[in-house]
This record gives sequence, C-alpha cells and structure tokens, in this order.
Amino acid sequence: MASNPNYCDVTPEIEALAALALENSCIDPEDYVRYDVKRGLRDLNGKGVLAGLTEVSDIVAKKIVDGHELPCDGKLYYRGIDVEQLVGQALKEGRFGFEETAYLLLLGRLPKAAELEDFRRQLSYYRSLPNNFVRDVILKAPSQDIMNSLARSVLNLASYDDRCDDISLPNVMRQCVQLTALFPMLSVYGYQAYNYKSGSSLYIHAPRPELSTAENILSLLRADSSYSFWEAHVLDICMILHAEHGGGNNSTFTTHVVTSSGTDTYSCMAAALASLKGPKHGGANIKVIRMFEDMKETVRDWKDEDEVRHYLQALLDKQAFDKAGLIYGMGHAVYSLSDPRANILRSFVEKLSREKGRNEEYELYSLVERLGPEIISGERKMYKGVSANVDFYSGFVYHMLDLPLELYTPLFAMARIAGWSAHRIEELINMSKIIRPGYKYVGTHQPYVPMAQR
Repeated sequence: MASNPNYCDVTPEIEALAALALENSCIDPEDYVRYDVKRGLRDLNGKGVLAGLTEVSDIVAKKIVDGHELPCDGKLYYRGIDVEQLVGQALKEGRFGFEETAYLLLLGRLPKAAELEDFRRQLSYYRSLPNNFVRDVILKAPSQDIMNSLARSVLNLASYDDRCDDISLPNVMRQCVQLTALFPMLSVYGYQAYNYKSGSSLYIHAPRPELSTAENILSLLRADSSYSFWEAHVLDICMILHAEHGGGNNSTFTTHVVTSSGTDTYSCMAAALASLKGPKHGGANIKVIRMFEDMKETVRDWKDEDEVRHYLQALLDKQAFDKAGLIYGMGHAVYSLSDPRANILRSFVEKLSREKGRNEEYELYSLVERLGPEIISGERKMYKGVSANVDFYSGFVYHMLDLPLELYTPLFAMARIAGWSAHRIEELINMSKIIRPGYKYVGTHQPYVPMAQR
C-alpha cells in the first residue's frame, strides 16, 4: 500500500494529459498496410519475421507435402529432442525431469548420470540467499503482484554480486545456474510475505537439498511442507513443458534484445520477467481460470452444448467476462492444429481431475476445447488453425494442485529461467551487433513555434 493515500489517484490534469497523448499518437491503420509493416513481427499467417538463429529449441507447426506448406500437429524440440520423450522417459523411470531439461537447454546435450547428479548438487548449493535478504528485501513492501516482487528481488541480488557486470561465459553461467536455483525461493517467499501482510501466518521454510525443484516448490509453499509424489510429478511435468519455447516468444526475444546491449544477467532476467507477466504471454493461464470461473457461474448446465456455445459466442462478441472479445486459452502465434504441450497436459489433467473429484469441470474444459475453434473460425477470418494452447490446461492443473493464483505466472518463470539462460548464453557467444529493428516515421515535419506565439 502506498504511504500517500493520494499516490494512486488519477487526477483530472493527468486525464487531460492522457487525452492529449491519445489525440497526437494515433497512427492510421492503413499506414501499416501501405508500408508492409509486420505488426507484432508476424505476417498474416502468424509466421514470425526471421530475426535470428538458435540451436536451443525448435517449434514445428507445418510440414511440406508435394512442395506445399501444410499445417500439422505441433511438435516441440529441446536441442533436437522431442519434449514428449523428455516427459515420457522421466515418468517411465519414476524420476523428476526438470533438472535434466535445464541441463540439456543450457549445455546442449543430455547429461550422463554423474553429470546430472553434479548439476543437481550445483542447484542445491546455490539455493541460498544472502544474509538477511528475506528480511531486508522480500518482507519489505510486499506486493500482491508476485512477478513484480520477483523482478525486484532479482535486481536486488545484483547488489550482492561483486561480479555483477562481468559477462564472461563462466560468470554468466554461474549467475544463470544460481538464478535457476533461486527463482522458486524468491517467488514463494514473495507470496508468503504478501500473505502475511494480508493477515495470514508467515511461513518461511528452508529448501531441502535432497529434493527436486518441483518438490522444493511444494515444500516451501505449504504450511506443513507436505505433498504427494504424484503432485510433485505433475508440477515437474508442467515445468518441463514451460522451460523453453523457441527464440521468438516475447520474453525470450526480450532476453536476446537486452543481452545484445551487453548488460548484466540480473537486468536481463528482470526484463524477461517484465515481458512474461503480461496477460498476452505468461499471465494467460490466469485469464483462462478467471474466464472459466465466470463461465461456471453464468452457464447453468455445464453439459448443455447450446448454453456453452452461447457463452463462448458472447465472449467473442465482447458481451461476457472481461469483454475483450477473446476465448482465452484458444489459439497460438505458431501452432495451428495442436499445441504439443496442451496434448501432454490433457492426459494428466484427466487423471488428476478424477483423483480430485473434479470430473465435471474437466468435461466442461473438454467441451470448450471442442467448441472454441469451431466458433472462432465461424466468426472470424482465419489465416491458420485454432486449437487449445498450453495455458488452457496449465491453470486448471495448478488449481487442482491447490496452488495460489498469485503464483501461476511465477511458476512459469521458475521453469522458463532455464530457457532464458540458454538463450542469453547463446546470444553472448554469437552476438555481433545490438538488436535494432527499423521503425518508419509517418508523422509530419513542422517548425518550432516560439512560446509567445503558441
């Protein structure tokens, strides 16, 4: 809470300034067509403008058949390895896979058993905050926006690093491994601080060295530190699926852009966090949950297709929920027929919903997943297919794991720090120029008018 009660007031004077900015900052939409501007750095088919090269991950959404490019079921590869295999093998062997995934992304190959164990020890070694950091940073001015709290903590860690600005490869690797280890602590402690400010008890558990990242998250979060093996496994799978998604997603592109300026790792990761927290990016699963909560209150019979269809149509017509004209969790910038991450999650969601006694909710999700693309394609001109994306199910998974809504996007960050780190290192190794795309000036030139003549 701001110390000054008027701190957040939007005064009439500020409203007038905003109106003036609006009046003088609107660009003619036809100019974007006239100058062939790829808005969002994408063409009409959703294909991104080629801005760089990467070996970290690959997203496949189309295939070539008889010389023609056709949509196909989506595939996601980390360093050339299908993410489905990473998830499947971890489940088959009854172990946690996020640490293996982080090693693969950072180092470019799968670790041997001894290498993986050493990497886990490194993560455990770095799961330690500076003396009094929780008291002096996290517990002071806690925020309900845990992403902002996390970004603030990351920037504050720079003050404790005597080699903060050293961008040599060994030092950046150390910083990246350290932040990968610390993101869960910083996020959960930030949430506990906010909870305490709101009147709840304060729990600051220490991480346990023998636990995986997913296990430590649940142990740090819950008052009694208890969790089931299956709960930890499902969370671990979510982290594998969220660890990386190509160089063109907004937060990873931000990582490349900021790294190309030569700045330090803490500033780079804070910028990536700022990008990820947006509702069009990492905050999307929260929108899905809130949309379904509104749907469950509005739709009387969750199994009535016509009633559900009517609600979805109202969403597109800007007459329901937040009136944004969107069915959240539907569609993706790259995938068309299917998002492989959503496909993987769907099977676990079904099993988890049975265990948690939430079958009816799962059936509602399934119905929306089936009806959503049909309604969207019937209403709007489509240049590519529409399917459920990873956010459609990830929020429901977190909800069934009894994880607080405030941590949904930070959970994304706890996983994606692995991908950001890999891309930062790749950019440092290969960069030659600062990233600077072109913007065309479409305003008018005018003479300066002296003050007395205005």
